Amino acid sequence: MNISVELTFTPLQNEFEPPITAFIKKLRASGLTVMENPLSTQVYGDYDTVMSMLTKEIKESLSSVENGLFQMKIVKTDRSEYVADF
Repeated sequence: MNISVELTFTPLQNEFEPPITAFIKKLRASGLTVMENPLSTQVYGDYDTVMSMLTKEIKESLSSVENGLFQMKIVKTDRSEYVADF
């Protein structure tokens, strides 16, 4: 089963950019389809592969900050080819 996951990582600290950048670089290195915009990052692929990778990387990212917040949306389909038609 393929999924699309939208993630927003918010480190609750003054120096918030380095943990976000490190997280995104690890997602990019995963071999999965990863797309970014200024507000969130999307990951696409097989459910088990995506969730296994995210479990590891989210835990590592939260461990790297004193306080942090992740928001995640999961859609049961691969929406990586979506193009707005309006």
